[in-house]
Amino acid sequence: MNAPHVFRTRVYYEDTDAAGIVYYANYLKFAERARTEILREAGIVQRELAEEMGVAFAVRSVNVEYLRPARLDDALVVESTILEVAGATADGMQVVRRDADGAELARVAVTLACIKLAGGRPARIPESVRAALSRHIVVTKT
Repeated sequence: MNAPHVFRTRVYYEDTDAAGIVYYANYLKFAERARTEILREAGIVQRELAEEMGVAFAVRSVNVEYLRPARLDDALVVESTILEVAGATADGMQVVRRDADGAELARVAVTLACIKLAGGRPARIPESVRAALSRHIVVTKT
């Protein structure tokens, strides 16, 4: 099994509610940033994917399990793993942890769909993108 991709971030004031606890929807932002960095690290720039290939990734489904709260100034680690890649979709699991003690704060299960920008219909994930992501893939379906 490949090691998860690691993305580090911090909880800023803007991420929290009045009690200094991370607002639940912001975990989705942390996860999105981590997914962007997986692509970037693999040499895939989403803007270029759109401009050169006419496709983009869109979230098809997401399920978040909130386990413990993150608080203002916490350093966080988002560990992301691509579990499966099919023709037009990719499934992943992301775990948000507090860096100081490794406590698991949230688990994000996500399915991404590759879509054609013209019309928004499903599209096969380009072979070059599959190859670039291969170091993060645990299981592949064709």
